[in-house]
Amino acid sequence: MDRYMINEVEIIFRVCSALLAGGIIGWEREKRGKAAGFVTNMLVCVGAAAISIIQVLIIRDSLELIAANPANALVFKSDLSRMTAQIVSGVGFLGAGAIIHEKGSVKGITTAAVIWVVAAIGIAFGMGFYLLGTIVTVIVFFVIYTLKKAELHYMSKRNLNCPPFLED
Repeated sequence: MDRYMINEVEIIFRVCSALLAGGIIGWEREKRGKAAGFVTNMLVCVGAAAISIIQVLIIRDSLELIAANPANALVFKSDLSRMTAQIVSGVGFLGAGAIIHEKGSVKGITTAAVIWVVAAIGIAFGMGFYLLGTIVTVIVFFVIYTLKKAELHYMSKRNLNCPPFLED
């Protein structure tokens, strides 16, 4: 299917895919009591998907106008990266708000990174890259659910010993 010729069913599928992915990651964050939990991650993912879909629809409309009148090719300008670039910047700002400097330590770096990657997942689903969105969702969930536990256990401030699989 042409990525730019989407209908209402495809739009619903893209948004629901982003909602599910954001919910899966948000569930884990909520379970750990993080500031950006279930609802926040779903909203970031769906918002990024919605903006990406709007960009796809703008491209579609531009292509249709150009096809109807080739002279429009000199008038219309659409850039697929413009709106998605603004998502990355905006979400970076949101993530920066999640980072807190407190009593000589910095907290919220993982939360900021999760917010940023959840937006990327939303962009992937919004643009119709289902495989990419799914793979990244699985990887992110694995990293924050499994590897974060390993990091906390093996590399805490109290126990800086490396696990056997990380030793040189």
